[in-house]
Amino acid sequence: MNKNYQIEIEKAHIRIKSAIHLTPILTSESIDLLAGCNLYFKCENFQKIGAFKMRGAANAVFQLTGNSAINGITTHSSGNHAQAVALAAKEAGLHAKIVMPSDAPKVKIAAVKGYGAEVVLCEPTLQAREDGVQKIIKEDGFVFIHPYDNWEVIYGQGTCAKEIYEQEVDLDALLVPIGGGGLMAGSILSTLAYSPNTQIIGCEPKGADDAYQSWKSGKHIPQTNPNTIADGLKTSVGKINFPIIMENVAAILTVTDEEIIAAMRLIYERLKIVIEPSCAVPLAVVLANKALFEGKRLALILTGGNVDLAELPF
Repeated sequence: MNKNYQIEIEKAHIRIKSAIHLTPILTSESIDLLAGCNLYFKCENFQKIGAFKMRGAANAVFQLTGNSAINGITTHSSGNHAQAVALAAKEAGLHAKIVMPSDAPKVKIAAVKGYGAEVVLCEPTLQAREDGVQKIIKEDGFVFIHPYDNWEVIYGQGTCAKEIYEQEVDLDALLVPIGGGGLMAGSILSTLAYSPNTQIIGCEPKGADDAYQSWKSGKHIPQTNPNTIADGLKTSVGKINFPIIMENVAAILTVTDEEIIAAMRLIYERLKIVIEPSCAVPLAVVLANKALFEGKRLALILTGGNVDLAELPF
């Protein structure tokens, strides 16, 4: 792990400043009463492209600008990273080809095209996604930006937690959903740098709990056949992110889809904002573990708001 991660996160924040919003932190007295603790919701659903992914994608893409040897950018993603790379490439003046699974939400496919990227649809398997990207790299010479297993992406995602610690002090814990682990790894590095006394809690759906299984066993257990409404959290934890997470999380807690849906609905009703299911996992974890968090000051990252409103689970 790069010991200069604080410097890299600060450089990333400066680099991407023009491409991101400083997202607000919202609170709700009624949710606090239900939870029995003080909650601070970092609203990355208000971020450009509607998700935290803009941070990491912009940091990775903007470092490639001015290099005449680069023909374009490619990646694979079911949605939010795809949109982020598409918009970052557009702002950097680079062509983008994005491989997306055929079952990706239509709203996300449309958004990627709207940002000017070319969408290449593939079968909904990780192998098909990776094969599609390799074909573009081989035929077009494009540069691949991994959705989460990329140091520059991780440093960019770390700017989210950095902003939390600049906006709120004396937090007992930061709760972060875990998919590929880029946001979690970046959040850990920011916490070590800016708020080392704050605990990091990983949050996962029971139907996609590879990080939890890995943490309990002490070895990397890949995701197999994930089954959860939290579509943004179905990915296996990346190789770079795995040791960072395993060495630094205080706990990884899991919740059912029913608990996720209930928390999602509560956020819609009380905070009056649009979030996608993956966002609701940290609140679901708090509500399912009230005794653990009683009286604590907790920050929760609401990761994104790109949900198909015709498919709401309530």
